[in-house]
Amino acid sequence: MKDAVRRATYAALALCAALAAGPSGAQLTGNAIRIGVLSDMSSLYADGTGMGSVAAARMAVEDSGIERRGMRVEVLHADHQNKPDIGLTTARRWYDVDGVDVIVDVPNSSVALAVSQLTRDKNRVLLASGAGSSDLTGKACSPNTIHWTYDTWMLANGTARFVTRAGGDTWFFITADYAFGHALERDATAAIARDGGKSLGSVRVPLNSADFGSFLMQAQASNAKVIGLANAGGDAISAMKQAAEFGIAKGGQRVAGLLMGITDVHAIGLATAQGLTMTEAFYWNTNEATRDFARRFAPRHRGIHPNAIHAGVYSALLHYLKAVESLRSDADGRSIVARMKSTPTDDALFGRGSIRADGRKIHAAQLVEVKAPSESRAPWDYYKVVATIPAEEAFRPLAEGGCPLVR
Repeated sequence: MKDAVRRATYAALALCAALAAGPSGAQLTGNAIRIGVLSDMSSLYADGTGMGSVAAARMAVEDSGIERRGMRVEVLHADHQNKPDIGLTTARRWYDVDGVDVIVDVPNSSVALAVSQLTRDKNRVLLASGAGSSDLTGKACSPNTIHWTYDTWMLANGTARFVTRAGGDTWFFITADYAFGHALERDATAAIARDGGKSLGSVRVPLNSADFGSFLMQAQASNAKVIGLANAGGDAISAMKQAAEFGIAKGGQRVAGLLMGITDVHAIGLATAQGLTMTEAFYWNTNEATRDFARRFAPRHRGIHPNAIHAGVYSALLHYLKAVESLRSDADGRSIVARMKSTPTDDALFGRGSIRADGRKIHAAQLVEVKAPSESRAPWDYYKVVATIPAEEAFRPLAEGGCPLVR
C-alpha cells in the first residue's frame, strides 16, 4: 500500500513539473524566454534601428507561433546611447537580474564588441543585426555570438569595389571615429586595392557630428575621385546633405555612402540621393513576402518601412526561437548557438542561408541604385537592383577572418 501511495505521489509530482514546464515540456529559465533589444532609441541610429527593432522582435515572436504552443516570451528594450559602458551595464543587469536569455540588434560596434564578450562570459546569446564591424566574426568571434545581417567586409566588397571598377580608383574617407568606422575604412581600403585603386587619406570624425564642412573641404582638397563615407545613420545623412550643398558632385567628385539604408535615403530625399550606389542585405520591395512584411511592419513604426537591420532582427529571432524550441531549453547559450549553426536558415525575408563556424550568417546581398524622383512609383519605392551578390561571395571567406573558433 505504501509503495502504491509513493508511486502515486511521484506521478503527481512529475505531472506538476510537466505542467509547469508548459505543453512542450520545455525547461525555461524564469519560466519564459526573455529577449532584450539593446539599441539606439534616441540618437543618430534611432530611425534605422531603435523602436523599429523592437517592433521586428515582437513580430518574430508572433509569427513563430511559439506562444501558441505554450512557451511564454517577453521582449524588453533599452537605449545604450551609443556608449559601451551604458550598453554593458544594461546587458549585465539583464543577464544577472532580469533573466534575459538573448540580446538582439546592438547598433554601434563598440557597444556590440563589449556586449559580445560579456555574453560569452555569461553563456547567453547575442544576435547582432545593427552592428557592422567584421571583427565580430574575426579576431573577436565568440561561440555565443551570431552576426546576422551585414558587416563592413560585405559593404566594402559590394559598394567600394563596384565604384572602383567604374573608374573611381582614388578615394578619401570621412570616417566615424570608433570601431565601426575604423573597420569599414580598413575593409574598404583593402577592397579598393584589390581592384587597383588606392586611398589618398582619411579624416576621423566624432560620432554624431552636426557640421561636416571642414571634413568635406579636406576631402575636396585631396582631389580623390571618390569621397567615401565610412559612417552611418544621422552622420551619413548629414554628410550627404552637406556634400550636396557644397556642390561636390558638380565639381567632379563622387560621394559613396558605404553604409546607408532605406531610412537614410528617405531622410535625405530622392532629389539628393538619386544615383547613389549601395549594398543592401534586404529590400522591402523585392517580392510579395517582403512587401507583406513591410505592410505589417510600417504601422508599428510610425509608417517607416523596414530596412535590413529590422529584417535581420526578425529573421535572427525566428531562427533562435526554433533552436530553443528544438532543445526545449533556453539555459545554455553555447548549445543554442551551436544548434542554430547546425540548422540551415530559411525565412521569407532572406531566403535560404546558413551560419558558419565563425558566427557569420550567410545570405545573398544586393547592389542597388537609388532611383530618381521620376522613377519612384510609390512611397518608399526607392531602389533599383543593379546586381545580386551570391551568398558565397557576399561575405569574407571563412579562412581569412582570423576567428579562433575556425582554427
